Amino acid sequence: MPLRLRFAGDDLLGCRFAVSPLCETHEAVRTILRPARHGYHDAWLRRKRPTLSALDLDPLPLLMPVRGYTPDFLGPPPDAPLGRMPGFAAEIERLRGTDPDLAHREMLRSFRSAGADSDSPARRALLADPAAAIRVLADATERAWNALIAPDWPRLGAVLEADITERSRRLAEGGLRALFADLHPDVRWADGALALRGGSAVLGEQELAGRGLLLMPSVFAWPDTISGFAPPWQPTVIYPARGMARAWQPPARPAADSLARLLGAGRAAVLSGLDEPASTTALARRCGLAASTVSAHLAVLRDAALVTARRQGHEVLYRRTALGTALVDAPG
Repeated sequence: MPLRLRFAGDDLLGCRFAVSPLCETHEAVRTILRPARHGYHDAWLRRKRPTLSALDLDPLPLLMPVRGYTPDFLGPPPDAPLGRMPGFAAEIERLRGTDPDLAHREMLRSFRSAGADSDSPARRALLADPAAAIRVLADATERAWNALIAPDWPRLGAVLEADITERSRRLAEGGLRALFADLHPDVRWADGALALRGGSAVLGEQELAGRGLLLMPSVFAWPDTISGFAPPWQPTVIYPARGMARAWQPPARPAADSLARLLGAGRAAVLSGLDEPASTTALARRCGLAASTVSAHLAVLRDAALVTARRQGHEVLYRRTALGTALVDAPG
């Protein structure tokens, strides 16, 4: 939904990041419903094609119009700090606990925004018993999670974590202007407001009113940004994550034989896996190693001046030094 988000003083202090497996599940469903717009995910769609033939998503598509409003209760913005983000199990229980009156209002708004006939049998059934609608929508979402996202969540989570790491660095070094500079081509920061443009016009305005802004990267949101969360929900912008095209690429390149002979296979894999800065957890996912093993290897590599460490927010990021890069790039 195109709009302008206007910041007050307290809102500048209330910008934070989050990751939501539940929201990513719904964005994956959108990708399936509109595959022609999502060329980045062709490999994923091909791999999931056998699964899709047996996957029952009804009635989710009724509430995901191509143009129009999708009910916010389907993917409520996380309300916990990044370091304590709930997993899918907690998020789906939150969805199941939605107030039926709220669900009814948002479903009716969704149908009207898309020009859909709310008197059709399927839509009428959802509106007639919103408590039952919540249950069937949650069940469909859980089926989608298990079939579409759960098997790939480690690699998807690593992409989202890397995006947040980089954008947190930009925020720390250059403030909101630097943070929003390349968030998305349709996003502009000016005069104390964040404008999310549709075409050439800004069609609405929302005062954050001290609630701050939640920023959520998504692998599946491309090519769009998604916003419009109104009270009682936390104002949120969902945007395409940096590096999303790498989500379906093979794991980090294997270390050259010569590097493995020099450093040992484990340390060579860790050094080769640092094509981008990463935390111990993210690097463990990339390399398929235990976090404790990666931590031990990083300590040795740091002592040898092959990697550096820098604290950023709640985590420590590791980067290859020039020497480390030279070793990785040397002919094998």
